[in-house]
Amino acid sequence: MGERQSELRRRRSRAKKMAKLKARLAKAKTNNDKDQALKKIHRISPWWKAPVAAS
Repeated sequence: MGERQSELRRRRSRAKKMAKLKARLAKAKTNNDKDQALKKIHRISPWWKAPVAAS
């Protein structure tokens, strides 16, 4: 049971980190800020892709 709890804790903390990084990416103004946020996001989730803007 302890292993399951640690797995859930890892998932929850990863989700919190991703939410913070996505917010940082959304309000980034310079390309350098965007690149830094994207690097951190891809370190956590390598297959993540930014959502395509609806046109």
